Amino acid sequence: MKLFSRPTLFTGLMMALLVSVTGLAPAREAAATAEKAALPLKELRIFANIFGRIKQDYVEPVSDKELLEYAIRGMLGGLDPHSAYLDEEDYKELQEGTSGEFGGLGIEVGMEDGFIKVIAPIDDTPAQRAGIKAGDLIIRLDGRPVKGMSLTEAVKIMRGTPGTKIKLTVRRAGEAKPLVFEITRAVIRQASVKWKMLAPGFGYVRLSQFQAPTPKEMLRAIRKLEKKNGGRLKGLVLDLRNNPGGVLQAAVAVSDAFLDKGLIVYTQGREKSSRLEFRAQPGDELHGAPLVVLVNEGSASASEIVAGALQDHKRAVIMGRTTFGKGSVQSIIPISDKIAIKLTTARYYTPSGRSIQAEGIEPDILLSRVKLEAVERNALQLREADLADHLANPNGEKKHREKQEKNGLLEKDFELNEALNLLKGLAIYAQSRR
Repeated sequence: MKLFSRPTLFTGLMMALLVSVTGLAPAREAAATAEKAALPLKELRIFANIFGRIKQDYVEPVSDKELLEYAIRGMLGGLDPHSAYLDEEDYKELQEGTSGEFGGLGIEVGMEDGFIKVIAPIDDTPAQRAGIKAGDLIIRLDGRPVKGMSLTEAVKIMRGTPGTKIKLTVRRAGEAKPLVFEITRAVIRQASVKWKMLAPGFGYVRLSQFQAPTPKEMLRAIRKLEKKNGGRLKGLVLDLRNNPGGVLQAAVAVSDAFLDKGLIVYTQGREKSSRLEFRAQPGDELHGAPLVVLVNEGSASASEIVAGALQDHKRAVIMGRTTFGKGSVQSIIPISDKIAIKLTTARYYTPSGRSIQAEGIEPDILLSRVKLEAVERNALQLREADLADHLANPNGEKKHREKQEKNGLLEKDFELNEALNLLKGLAIYAQSRR
């Protein structure tokens, strides 16, 4: 049996491959270029042989366009979990996804061992409300196994018309059996900044992701907190837990808000143009007040840039658990006006030269996963104020002890409680040194 039904198929395909690599150069120039670049001719022949075998023997007819697209997808998908081919639909969805509003579940995902791994659920989205957590492995979508799907395919299934439902089957560490979540899709509006007073003088700012407006919104939140406290804060908790990242420039600006000078982050790849440095401008928005940054395994990419910069400059205490470790840079490279590739082109490095990739940021203070529960005071436990005929306080009913506001966040968030306690200690220490 002949390998090809058409004798010219092999020759034609090889010529096409060589022309694509050499950029349509003339034959003589192509030969010189091939010699200089050391083209893998043996591997190209193998590729052409397999291409021909599929065309001839596969059970269903497959077009050349489909086969070559599959090859491109496989070539990029084999590099790392973040490089990908973006066809017309994928490219359009990417642009919609970065616009700040889209229909879906509200989770940032990646690939791990052929399954979809939840990097972080986005605040106030259907996924978070349903109970999806960072680190969950999605193994089925509406009963369909995820194994064998590309990340792009899985994301397409999870996105959809707001109001429609989807079932996610999840494997979670510590759970013997898979968990099933039925989630209703919604329009995901990505508000990235929340703020609150934790106690008099001590503020809390939560960044759920890094969008272009995030730095300005964060500064606006800090100004409001300062206004409520006489124009100055004693300390601030910056919460980056389950923040999957976002825009690099936003991460740089957030870091810059708390630094007076120095390197914030730099990128380095194979190309000289991939070397970029970002430095802080003078001006600390907290005027040197203590800063505690909360992170966990769902803090990724831009979150790790901020945590790494503030840690290296000893500007903040990093508290929580080791971050996700997504320290690579992806570039969107248009191939035409309708298709593009997403290609990993560099790595992120902290000011001290640490690579974030696959390592993450180790917190200065490690916090284990615990659940905080309120404990009522035992009725048998007495205080002076409970004794009959106790002496009254000479200052009347006014209490000298600073009373912390009842705060729903603190009542159920152990990590935030610990951050506030540390922040108070740092503020006392800073005050004693003045």
